Amino acid sequence: MKQSDNIKLVFFGSSKYVIPVIEVIKKNFNLSLVITTEQNLFDPVPSYCLKNKIPSISAQQFNNLIMQTTKDAHASFAVLADFGLIIPKKVLKFFPKGIINIHPSLLPKHRGPTPVQTVLLNGEEVTGVTLIKLDEKVDHGSVLFQQEGKITDKDTADSLYKRLFKIGADNLYQTIQQYIKGDLKPIPQDDPQATFTKILEKKDGYIDLNNPPSADKIKRMIRAYFPWPGVFLVAYLESKKKIIKLLPDSKIQVEGKNPMSYKDFVNGYKEGKEILVKLKLI
Repeated sequence: MKQSDNIKLVFFGSSKYVIPVIEVIKKNFNLSLVITTEQNLFDPVPSYCLKNKIPSISAQQFNNLIMQTTKDAHASFAVLADFGLIIPKKVLKFFPKGIINIHPSLLPKHRGPTPVQTVLLNGEEVTGVTLIKLDEKVDHGSVLFQQEGKITDKDTADSLYKRLFKIGADNLYQTIQQYIKGDLKPIPQDDPQATFTKILEKKDGYIDLNNPPSADKIKRMIRAYFPWPGVFLVAYLESKKKIIKLLPDSKIQVEGKNPMSYKDFVNGYKEGKEILVKLKLI
């Protein structure tokens, strides 16, 4: 039995991207509880926990039940990744050794909820993942681990989140071990260099066909906003108003239809070429 097997951990997280993180914790530590904002049993985290017989609870806020359940786990550590709720000061105190947060950016750049979408929208070429010791401010804690990663011209928010959280998962065990032994000294972030990201809304993906952004901006939006909120516009096709989605890999999807290439869109709809020309995509 490894020494780490006796270390009780709680995990806070949601989405398919954090499954590799849960797997690492489950393999190397005593995972006593998972808290997720996902509510459906078929969602990634609840489904994984059910299949692997890991105690879990869904939280939309830190009410009395969630607070007490967290406290009753009697864990010395917690790990947080893609959770979506701010951890109250009272909950931070439940964990004597603190909470480690896996954040998919090179902190202090891109603190907040949408770091990956932001780097893609900005057209940045490098990003990374940072493990910090959580404190009371959003993504402000001292750095325990950081690794850069290149952004490819094919990356979407989906592919980049997946890759960055996998890097975080792969380095989590070693980081915790070094921290527990005292071999790892947390380094405070350079606060004046901090930048902040905003919450995305569905409307952020809307394009006005009569006043579209540049073609380059549209292409960055398509990658940044996939799979949500997506990039979409409204246009008349065959005299009917339709929602049209712009997808990665030069694909387009008309409401009620399967995705198709730009060429098939032009050949299939008489208005197709005019729409793509307005968007400067052909």
